[in-house]
Amino acid sequence: MKVMELWRYPVKTMGGERLSTVRLGPLGLEGDRIVHVEDPRGHVLTSRSHPRFLGHKGSLDPQGIPLVDGRPWDSPEIAAEVVVIGGPGAKLVRFEGAERFDVLPLLVATDGAIATFGHDLRRLRPNLVIGGVEGMAERDWPGAHLRIGPVLIGVQDLRQRCIMTSFDPDTLVQDKGITQGIYQRFEGKLALNCFVIEGGEISVGDSVELLRDPATVTDAGSPA
Repeated sequence: MKVMELWRYPVKTMGGERLSTVRLGPLGLEGDRIVHVEDPRGHVLTSRSHPRFLGHKGSLDPQGIPLVDGRPWDSPEIAAEVVVIGGPGAKLVRFEGAERFDVLPLLVATDGAIATFGHDLRRLRPNLVIGGVEGMAERDWPGAHLRIGPVLIGVQDLRQRCIMTSFDPDTLVQDKGITQGIYQRFEGKLALNCFVIEGGEISVGDSVELLRDPATVTDAGSPA
């Protein structure tokens, strides 16, 4: 198995950027979801209720500054566009605490499951896509670990999917049948909620080892 794709979403609920190399820390990919949208009451707005945010792309510049469609995230132009979508008082907020993640900091998908799903992998918004996995083998991975060079990842459970999967990442056209299909075919769950045990840098093409036996990993997270 190998790392097939890497994705980061610097602005939560917007489109992400595809990477060749990235560093992982305790909270997943460095720079992932460090900006989000809030309404005037401080509630986080997402594309579940405001899908037009998916039409914008978040990225980081070489200095690590978040961008939206290539412009600084805190520019007046971006602020105005956020209000158009999110309503009066909506704004972008930078926050790097663990609470910024809906579940866990890392979402891992596999090429076998994506092929079985049969739709654009971007609908699943993964951070890591692992290639060389047969069919729906990922469903047997919860409780196991993934070793990618210096990085050790723990696999917690399968991700419960939401209505965001129904939106085409390019056209934003909604097809609720895609989300319904996930529930009919996969019990509503696709891809894996994961956490970082040991951080480090990984790249597309790196080998991935599945460690199924907990005894092969010490309490500190290092191979025994």
